[in-house]
Amino acid sequence: QLQLVESGGGLVQAGDSLKLSCKVTGHTNVRYAMAWVRRPPGKENELVGRMEWGSGWSDYSDSVNGRFTISRDTLKDTLYLQMDNLKREDTAVYYCAARTNYRKLESPEYDYWGQGTQVTVSP
Repeated sequence: QLQLVESGGGLVQAGDSLKLSCKVTGHTNVRYAMAWVRRPPGKENELVGRMEWGSGWSDYSDSVNGRFTISRDTLKDTLYLQMDNLKREDTAVYYCAARTNYRKLESPEYDYWGQGTQVTVSP
């Protein structure tokens, strides 16, 4: 079982930067991937970016590519999302998620989710 707790959200202005953290506690035998997923107001979940856990390779949605960066600290078992040049359309609740059952990296299914942290970008 894993527990995921996000932090770092807040109210910022367009063009600002913000760094989210996702602290993982608990233990599973294997972890295949982790991801950041966001839910804009009134919309469905959308993938922000994901990291293949073994290699650390990551990729991003087109809407954030070049502005957002996923990183991790394996000693702290924490996943990060550095968000630069924030835009109004980045306003959303941001969730981190972990996959412990094997699926293709492209799968949208994750096994554990955090409670989310709100990011609001003002003009």
